[in-house]
Amino acid sequence: MSAAIRKSMTTAEMGSALAFAALAFLSIVVAAKAHTPEYAFHAYLFAAASVAAVFKIFDRYFERPAEQPPLTLDGKPNYNMGPVKFATVAAVVWGIAGFTAGLWAALELAFPVLNFDLPWISFGRIRPLHTSAVIFAFGGNVLIGTSFYVVQRTCRARLAGDLAPWFVVLGYNFFIVIAGTGYLLGITQSKEYAEPEWYADLWLTVVWVAYLLVFLGTVIRRSEPHIYVANWFYLAFILTIAVLHLGNNAAIPVSLFSPKSYIVWAGVQDAMVQWWYGHNAVGFFLTAGFLAIMYYFIPKRADRPVYSYRLSIIHFWSLIFLYIWAGPHHLHYTALPDWTQTLGMTFSVMLWMPSWGGMINGLMTLSGAWDKLRTDPVLRMMVVSVAFYGMATFEGPLMSVKAVNSLSHYTDWTIGHVHSGALGWVGYVSFGAIYCLVPWLWNRERLYSLRLVNWHFWISTLGIVLYISAMWVSGILQGLMWRAYTSLGFLEYSFIETVEAMHPFYAIRALGGSLFLAGALIMVWNLWKTVHDESAVAPATGPALQPAE
Repeated sequence: MSAAIRKSMTTAEMGSALAFAALAFLSIVVAAKAHTPEYAFHAYLFAAASVAAVFKIFDRYFERPAEQPPLTLDGKPNYNMGPVKFATVAAVVWGIAGFTAGLWAALELAFPVLNFDLPWISFGRIRPLHTSAVIFAFGGNVLIGTSFYVVQRTCRARLAGDLAPWFVVLGYNFFIVIAGTGYLLGITQSKEYAEPEWYADLWLTVVWVAYLLVFLGTVIRRSEPHIYVANWFYLAFILTIAVLHLGNNAAIPVSLFSPKSYIVWAGVQDAMVQWWYGHNAVGFFLTAGFLAIMYYFIPKRADRPVYSYRLSIIHFWSLIFLYIWAGPHHLHYTALPDWTQTLGMTFSVMLWMPSWGGMINGLMTLSGAWDKLRTDPVLRMMVVSVAFYGMATFEGPLMSVKAVNSLSHYTDWTIGHVHSGALGWVGYVSFGAIYCLVPWLWNRERLYSLRLVNWHFWISTLGIVLYISAMWVSGILQGLMWRAYTSLGFLEYSFIETVEAMHPFYAIRALGGSLFLAGALIMVWNLWKTVHDESAVAPATGPALQPAE
């Protein structure tokens, strides 16, 4: 009989507990000497979270067995799905919060009285709250959750680390709390898609390095010799976002006790770095990461192989090389040198080819399984997301051309373009992934109701169409009114006349946003019933449909 294994804290447990204890002490000191009450509030949040982390680490140590979780059970990988579950639930919660904030911002533009003259819900604070909530809170949790799921399944290996995956998902969501409350309290460095101040950026850097190490460690310990293409896209997303984050947020704090900092870049260099970051936040966060989702979940749901694996590799390398150069097209007709603007435009137009190569690869994966679109609304949602991806990646290069950009820039056309990609591409492929993940993670045979998925699809599709069509018309109308001159050479319309002309389109946009939110709420109910209702785990009553049946 073997001797019992002596229980002791691991190096990771002890080191994490000490690090969080030190952070708690430092946070309390900062809170006591903070220059502003808002910064003190954030310091107290850091202290409370750090104390909770220390308590949880010790509680987990006393509850766990002496042995670490085995990498395999009965010869099969012992997957760690706890962090994936947490990220999935967080994505749904943050999604509803972000969509609601977006609807409120749209209503404020149509009906300004709705800000109630309260500074913390003014449009200037609600708008970045909305963009960060849907991009980084909703989208980020979808990416972290799906990447942790996909890398384990395709590598046939347990996630690297024991505490590290939990640190990634919990630490990332704590960053979201700091960022979101900071916007409402007026703490911002005023950089598009990068509003959080230096201390939040520093925390995110630590979390993101841990994310990279967990993902890379899982790939390295794989038992499957081949690295599936989705993992290439995930890895590109993680690495590039790290570089972008460090470059764009290089700042010098005023003091340890002040939330204020000064960016090291100045003038047009700051603008260049900002849109190198801003466009590639779209390119690598909202495109490369979600293409990884497409390359795993569409073949999995359709039960078909990727149409062309060779095309997926060409798609990957051409997209990775070209996307990083496209940022200057946000700065046409500015102080940026003309050759740089032209370079950004040229690479943007070139991006049309690899983008559509990926779209074709996703759509053609359904070859031999098109009939499933009639019976599987989840697959239909993901396929429509790829169609929206194709549309957005055609419209983007078109709008980067200087002649078109002179009309479209600074207008609502840009808002329509962004949301055709955000709602149609990112939203739908995320919803599809969540609809797939929840039954798999909670060991359910099926979703509670495919009919509810159908309702979600059609209601939200109507909302997207209303939203983007209203913004297209509004944007072109804006551009034409701004460039209209009288016979004497004066502007024909005053600014207030253009604002007045936008009102009906802003009301239509708010209606579209409300329909999109309604569809998401239907999804929440469906997922809740899937997890908690016993009928969701009952065996199927009829035979599965065969292709073309």
